[in-house]
Amino acid sequence: MVGIALLIAAISSCSEDTSTLGYSLTSSADKFTTETDTFDISTRSIASGAVLSRNAYSYLGRIKDPETGTYIKCDYTTQFSILESEASTLFKSSETIVGRDDNNQPIVDSCYVHVLINTFQGDSLTAMKLSLMELNTPMKSTDAIYTDFDPEAAGIIRTDKGAVRSDKVYTTSDLTLSDSMRNVYRTGKYFAYVKVPLNKEYIDKDGKKYNNYGTYIMRKFYENANNFKNFNTFTRNICPGFYVKSADGQGNIIEVAFTQLNMYYRYKLNDVTYNTTCSLNSTDEVLKATHVSYDQSGIDKLVATDTCTYLKTPAGIYTEITLPIDEIKKGHENDTITSAKVTFTRMRSRSNTSEVILEEPTRLLLIELDSLRSFFENNGTPDNIASYLATYNSSQKTYSFNNLSYLINRMYTRKGKSENWNKAVLIPVEVETSSTTASTASSGIANEMNVNSVRLVGGAKNKHAPVRMSVIYNVNK
Repeated sequence: MVGIALLIAAISSCSEDTSTLGYSLTSSADKFTTETDTFDISTRSIASGAVLSRNAYSYLGRIKDPETGTYIKCDYTTQFSILESEASTLFKSSETIVGRDDNNQPIVDSCYVHVLINTFQGDSLTAMKLSLMELNTPMKSTDAIYTDFDPEAAGIIRTDKGAVRSDKVYTTSDLTLSDSMRNVYRTGKYFAYVKVPLNKEYIDKDGKKYNNYGTYIMRKFYENANNFKNFNTFTRNICPGFYVKSADGQGNIIEVAFTQLNMYYRYKLNDVTYNTTCSLNSTDEVLKATHVSYDQSGIDKLVATDTCTYLKTPAGIYTEITLPIDEIKKGHENDTITSAKVTFTRMRSRSNTSEVILEEPTRLLLIELDSLRSFFENNGTPDNIASYLATYNSSQKTYSFNNLSYLINRMYTRKGKSENWNKAVLIPVEVETSSTTASTASSGIANEMNVNSVRLVGGAKNKHAPVRMSVIYNVNK
């Protein structure tokens, strides 16, 4: 009986009301409730002007923008990379070279620049023409080069007699190739390319003549291999780089994966003659800068439109956002914002032509307006405090930023320190990723350089539902 009594007592002691258990573990100062609210956001289009040209790809060609009726033209400048571990073996030893000139000096049999195509926009069969020109002085890879930088206007193109100047007419789809070879390129395992010859007589800055540009490179290597120990010494002392200009044609822009300088020559080993190639590539470690030219008046007309906002690249328009920070924080100065979400909706394109040629940007960066320039120049990555990424949702036709709470708090603390303290911008970007066994993360952000465009719901005279931010607060009680 005593045991039963003790059991009943134990059960009774555990049957107290637990509805206030959560509060019993915290002080009264920590108690809170949840509140929600929505706020209208004002947006407008702004011209981006020139943007930093630091991309994995280069761009070449000329295409008509159906929204402005004007043309966008892309040219690019490139250097070539040399790995220190490979510098001493770029060419076979001089005495083994088979090709010789009249003075019994070694020569390269032929030399070409290959412009390797990653993808393209426009008509693959339209005839385009490029001009490849030698730089007179190198651009520093540390320089912040913007898309309005014109090497010809800057006077850094070598124009004296004997300098490299080679023109080439091409189409993105090379009809001279066999069907089987074109199918190989379509698999994506190999790049299609434009082959630009550099086989004319070349005269260096000291007046020395060579049968082609490749022989110049070879002879300089034999004279002083220290100038080839890395890309800095190579660009400074041997090859400053090339400017690839879209010289004629319209209706196609190619995205250049990389540019390759190929020098073909023969050497002899044990009385056997071999054919080989010395190749130098434009890797991510060297400077590659795209020059973009366009009619600003066409951009200005779209910027003036107040019934929507635009995002356009590379002839740029951004969407500027003004966040109602004071309204969001009013009455909640001591509360915690746990969520602040905003979604931007794509409007239907105005023409079928626009749907075909101009695709919407895939990724958008939302960043404080005052941080725009420094973010790209300092190789910034989104931190979800002052900068955020969103991906286009093709089924919903939206870009969503799911939690801007840190941005709101940051702007609130910076109130009055700048006239743009509560402004941010939407920018189309390219995202480079790096992968590990554990995860995939963004390793680099660059301005989108493809010809993209999208109209977003918004603007001062928006006829649709307003752009709104939904906010959730934890309200201290």
